Amino acid sequence: MDVLTDQDVQKYRDEGYLVLDGLLSPEECDALRDRMSEIIEGMDVPEHCRTQFSTDHDEQLKKQGNADYFITSGDKIRFFFEKGVFDDKGEFIVPREHSLNKIGHVCQHFTLSKCVFVSNLQNLVKKLGLIAPVILQSMYIFKQPGIGGEVTPHQDATFLYTQPLGRVMGVWIALEDATLENGCLWFIPGSHHDGISRRMVRTPKGSFPLTDFIGREKNYDDKLFVPGPVKKGGAVLIHGEVVHRSAANTSDASRHVYTFHIMESQSTVWSPENWLQPSEELPFPSLYT
Repeated sequence: MDVLTDQDVQKYRDEGYLVLDGLLSPEECDALRDRMSEIIEGMDVPEHCRTQFSTDHDEQLKKQGNADYFITSGDKIRFFFEKGVFDDKGEFIVPREHSLNKIGHVCQHFTLSKCVFVSNLQNLVKKLGLIAPVILQSMYIFKQPGIGGEVTPHQDATFLYTQPLGRVMGVWIALEDATLENGCLWFIPGSHHDGISRRMVRTPKGSFPLTDFIGREKNYDDKLFVPGPVKKGGAVLIHGEVVHRSAANTSDASRHVYTFHIMESQSTVWSPENWLQPSEELPFPSLYT
């Protein structure tokens, strides 16, 4: 892909997101999907760790908030599932490969692998003025046909809080076409200028749930949202404070995505209250090395 134009940079700053074509080639998309298929083949998740993923406030506290499996997932590959894929005994009632909502965190396997897109990504963030970008987390999202769940309106900085704000950007790469029918992203342009309304924080050690929220997500007028469809290999840059969502996938086509978050680490404080914390085994890796 070509380096961002000055107009692209201004559009991102004004609207809080930017849709790009051709960050990955079709062959790179297929290679990432093949690698994910290998990971799924080796998936072994104990019954008590079969966590259904949700962005709903109360369900997040009930599911992820109580799950050590979630809170310790920052430096490990962990599997999260769609609703309704287990019976009352915790056994799969759909094919395992169709049960997954997302897999996190696969940074070592994808983002810094020797792909052509790494140099494209480095050039892209340099054009945006990032001096010392590090990768915070990475996820592979499936949006399964027919059952891929809704992602409710949210801001990424709710979960990835920094001081000052405005230092986190999501990179959302479509490994298949993301359409209106299979659950593309929707945004409220310019909403990143209004701050955040809630934060997910770790609770004191030894207490439950393991995370809690400060504040509540606002109610947003559906008419404010603008769709952001993107072709296979394209990407969406997402400002950490822009409000975005995606609808359930009711189509017969999946919507596989590889996504990760970048933080400008220079003169930035990563909150020690964030659920995600770097470890000695896996500190936040630099994008430029």
